[in-house]
Amino acid sequence: MTVANYSEDSIQTLEWNVHIRRRPGMYIGKLGDGTSPDDGIYILVKEVLDNSVDEYMMGSGKVIEITVNERQVKIRDYGRGIPLGKLIDVASKINTGAKYDSKVFQKSVGLNGVGIKAVNALSSHFMIQSFREGRTKYAEFCAGNIINNPPEEATEKPNGTKVVFTADESLFGNFHFMEEYLERMCRNYVYLNSGLTLLFNGTKFYSKNGLLDLLNENMSSPGLYPIIHIKGEDIELALCHGNQYGEEYYSFVNGQNTTQGGTHLVAFREAFVRVVREFYKKEFDPSDIRASIICALSIKVEEPVFESQTKTKLGSKDMGIAGPSVKNFINDFLKKELDNFLHRNPDVAETFLRKIIESEKERKAMASIKNLAKERAKKVSLHNRKLRDCRLRFNSIDERRFETTIFITEGDSASGSITKSRDVNTQAVFSLKGKPLNTYGLTKKIVYENEEFNLLQAALDIEDGIETLRYNHVVIATDADVDGMHIRLLLITFFLQFFPDLIKNGHLYILQTPLFRVRNKKKTTYCYSPQEREAAVKSLGPNPEITRFKGLGEISPDEFKHFINATIRLEPVTLRKADNVADLLEFYMGKNTPERQDFIIENLRIEEDVLEEELKA
Repeated sequence: MTVANYSEDSIQTLEWNVHIRRRPGMYIGKLGDGTSPDDGIYILVKEVLDNSVDEYMMGSGKVIEITVNERQVKIRDYGRGIPLGKLIDVASKINTGAKYDSKVFQKSVGLNGVGIKAVNALSSHFMIQSFREGRTKYAEFCAGNIINNPPEEATEKPNGTKVVFTADESLFGNFHFMEEYLERMCRNYVYLNSGLTLLFNGTKFYSKNGLLDLLNENMSSPGLYPIIHIKGEDIELALCHGNQYGEEYYSFVNGQNTTQGGTHLVAFREAFVRVVREFYKKEFDPSDIRASIICALSIKVEEPVFESQTKTKLGSKDMGIAGPSVKNFINDFLKKELDNFLHRNPDVAETFLRKIIESEKERKAMASIKNLAKERAKKVSLHNRKLRDCRLRFNSIDERRFETTIFITEGDSASGSITKSRDVNTQAVFSLKGKPLNTYGLTKKIVYENEEFNLLQAALDIEDGIETLRYNHVVIATDADVDGMHIRLLLITFFLQFFPDLIKNGHLYILQTPLFRVRNKKKTTYCYSPQEREAAVKSLGPNPEITRFKGLGEISPDEFKHFINATIRLEPVTLRKADNVADLLEFYMGKNTPERQDFIIENLRIEEDVLEEELKA
């Protein structure tokens, strides 16, 4: 065994931008290509936007303009503008900024002086410009290195800051922005900052009623009672109960969407149970009190501590240096405001009580079924019949946790190929046995009685909600034929019916696998569409060999490595603002109707046209 020489020459000191580019996971989580809402390109946008929103929170600049053109992002705010003499330092010196001074930015998101520097270092082109009191200055960078630094000059433009950047393709690959994710980001910002206007590619985002608007737009069906919306100093809460399964939370700290929760969400869930028990003077089970809740919670904390630079989970235990604990602050707020609300609104209190009692009855009726189902799931997992697990977990602190993926496959051949070619650290495989059940209109009892769905739920570890989700990406990997499409639809129905927040939080995907292989003696190209096949035929010259893959089982493990590595193509399953889950399920999975028959016939015509084009080619 050769031992490496460890000497003074082994010790390196990296420039700030080189370190960020070499260890981007420390600053923005995973890189990604834009198919997932937590991919790095969205973190870059958020880091710049956070600074502009912080200006609004401090009373400056009511409008922020965001323009995304292909891969270039431009953000212009109308705040105070960065002091011109410090413009370059703010963009290129780590731990430089005004947010260490709590008088200037009292309850800001970005407190470490890192975010904008990470954007600079990870961009092939980065420009920052400040407009301040009739003067302006800008500077340009490439990969964090300054390439243009002209002197300041006079301007008639209003105060504020403009940032233009293009994420570096050498790091992010063939990335693209998805408008749905950027629009969701914009909506969250305006919900949390009533009176702020965001203009995203010309579309206006504005909220008058804050978290009340957020809940109204995100509830998939009407609530059981009018939304409870209460505010206090440094806290806002909107909550309701519906008929969906599980608990659904939207939590925020200083305007940051803490998708993984943290101390504030833990405190709310405990305090909510405590206040409800005291109000009804009954020791209800916590799961019955919180069953089917949908809640949005926002708090403002001085100098918050997050568990990572991406700020998705709050670690702070106190509201500020001299303030109360987060736990006591939220408990005292609920004890006063929620208790008062329930006393003033007896109709809501009565409806709420009926919901708790119904949940209690259902839980007790299912208790024995759930225990048997858990034992069955344990046995199957131990014998490794269904699940080939990976080593990392999504809710770990490992840098690669964002890469954790589970492929849900049909049949042994497909699961065998993926299992042999996967990354055992981050990729797991769950094998379905035949077509799953259509769960539309069924109760959650079926999740435990049906072996396939019980084991799938256990594999994902989502019985008690997606806070314990085992994998960041849940990928449906089925054949691109009629049967495969049907299985996709049945699985999506299952998740929409019982775990809709898995989709709402951007965890569900469809694996895109090639339809064709085009090759000659020197080169092999995999094509995902007839258009890509035609381009490959032209580039490879006369008479290349063309193979049409009919199913995943036909793709060998050696070939599968090309499709599930860093260049994996995933199509996210998303819900648009206008989508109503109940209506979607009723139309596609409910009783047959003339409207659905017309839809099927029309889409069959489209499929026939595509097939005819392929045969001609």
